[in-house]
Amino acid sequence: MGRTLVVGDIHGGLLALKQVLKRAEVTKEDHLVFLGDYVDGWSDSVGVIDFLTEMSLHQEITLIRGNHDDLVYQWLKGKEMSAKWIQHGGQTTKDAYAKLSSEERYEHLPFYERLKDYYIDDQNRMYCHAGFQNLNGPSHEWHSTAFYWDRTLWEMVCAMREDLSPLDKLYPKRLQLFKEIYIGHTPVTRVGATVPLQKANVWNIDTGAAFKGSISVLDVDTKDFWQSDPVWELYPEEKGRNSHSFLGAKALI
Repeated sequence: MGRTLVVGDIHGGLLALKQVLKRAEVTKEDHLVFLGDYVDGWSDSVGVIDFLTEMSLHQEITLIRGNHDDLVYQWLKGKEMSAKWIQHGGQTTKDAYAKLSSEERYEHLPFYERLKDYYIDDQNRMYCHAGFQNLNGPSHEWHSTAFYWDRTLWEMVCAMREDLSPLDKLYPKRLQLFKEIYIGHTPVTRVGATVPLQKANVWNIDTGAAFKGSISVLDVDTKDFWQSDPVWELYPEEKGRNSHSFLGAKALI
């Protein structure tokens, strides 16, 4: 049997994605869980979708929905988008799709429609893009958008005492539901880290690919991890192209 590998946010960085998968020596026996945000940022959003679609034909992969993936899906269906989306990586995605025919754009819709809000494996490990709010678990969540927008799960574990035991009555109930929880969405660079970061039983795999960081892949059993080069170094001609990809905007949409 192969490994279970979890992949952090990509943001259109196809060159970095291919690089880190090669460094991790991924084989067809491995199960890859992608945590979302495949698009918006660097110029290869369309290429990332095509690459993952092709990969899904040859090995087991699980594709989680990110907030940027949902935004692009809405745009592809004709929704008028806000200027904030354009400023946070949307422009490069629009530019990439402008090179496709209307038929080719339509062929991408099933990819976005098949994305999962969350995934729980056979060892009771949960994977989602951002987190969840309901103390009874994700199946009781009131609003599915929490899975790819809400940051309170990560904010909570960052604020917790590191010596707080799972047996303590103050230990958050959400964390007691799963052996481990794997998320992206909020770059670990915000707390000064550059590699996948564990807080309590939550692992954050977003290592800032949308900004000056890398794409990361982590083996959920061994906790070994691999990283691409900083993504902006692989797209030097795009340095400073938009605020989301390089200039370090303080807040993501």
